[in-house]
Amino acid sequence: MNDVFITKASTYLPNEPVSNDDMETYLGLVNDTPSKARALILRNNKIRTRYYALDKNGKPTHTNAQITAKAVEGLFDENFKKEDMQLLSCGTTSADQIQPSHASMVHGELNLGKSIEINTSTGLCNSGMNAFNYAFLSVKAGVKQNAVCVGSERFSAWMTADKFNHEAENLKLLEERPIIAFKREFLRWMLSDGAGAFLLENKPRENSISLKVEFIDFYSYAHEIEACMYSGCEKQEDGSLQSWADYPSDEWLKQSIFALKQDTKLLDQYILVKGAESLRASFDKHQLDPEKIDHVLAHISSGYFKEGLKEEFAKKGMDFPWEKWYYNLSEVGNIGAGSIFIALEELMNSGTLKKGEKVLLCVPESGRFAYSCALLTVC
Repeated sequence: MNDVFITKASTYLPNEPVSNDDMETYLGLVNDTPSKARALILRNNKIRTRYYALDKNGKPTHTNAQITAKAVEGLFDENFKKEDMQLLSCGTTSADQIQPSHASMVHGELNLGKSIEINTSTGLCNSGMNAFNYAFLSVKAGVKQNAVCVGSERFSAWMTADKFNHEAENLKLLEERPIIAFKREFLRWMLSDGAGAFLLENKPRENSISLKVEFIDFYSYAHEIEACMYSGCEKQEDGSLQSWADYPSDEWLKQSIFALKQDTKLLDQYILVKGAESLRASFDKHQLDPEKIDHVLAHISSGYFKEGLKEEFAKKGMDFPWEKWYYNLSEVGNIGAGSIFIALEELMNSGTLKKGEKVLLCVPESGRFAYSCALLTVC
């Protein structure tokens, strides 16, 4: 088995940052009416700016595949040319199409001029970590000498007003059943676009910071908890999900079947406690001392969870002081599968890391409550 190192990281954030006041300029007004929920949600999530692959008329400027390819291209330099790439592993929630696979489309965008192995991980926030893990294991096993992994999202195209207008008109749901409307509208003010990429190699790069990947662990609690975040289906009274394919096509619009939805009550009940439970399991498995962790990068969907996550970790004996936590949510927004990549790239290129330091990555996924964590050593 080989050691595996992140030797370079790259980020691509489309267009200019969008302020809270300008969000509806890009996304549009549902039913030509300013949102009543927007101010409350933004006050809680603490996000100040985010990035959209849209112009001010709500027209797309990039596809997800193009955003992802831009992040990958940022890895190319004199030490790693595009023709050197052996594996491309991509994770996303918001692929541009159901088929072909997202990685296949990114490969096409890159114009590598050669065939390579590709892998696509789908799902929610952990799809980026799943892509990372596939690349990590491929290099570790000696199957590849290098691999590129990417986490990306293009949520903005899902959140434009035209995707919601029919719902506002259908039975006046916003007034008559506000909790149903809220689970659909909630994510309009939470999600952002962008991509982050890692280059993994079997040796560190000389004269620059590299990060040795010690382990990546995953945990799912789907055996205990029903779905919390979902799309392409509708939740039934018993908690089960009914697929889009089982609805008549005229119901797809009436019920916003393809909208991304989140059960906020279920989210609040489980997202933090299960995150602490899973991280404690990894610390026990690897016999880690919390005091030896120098940097904690925890993906959170909202600033609302920041204090609570620290408290839940502390309850499990992992009381990391605030100076060890690293967040960029307020500046770049919640980019789902790309968030942890973008945060680590920022930290890795900040000039603050020192050799021997330990960097902890933690990623929750509220789809049906799955979690991942990874430990990196600066070298």
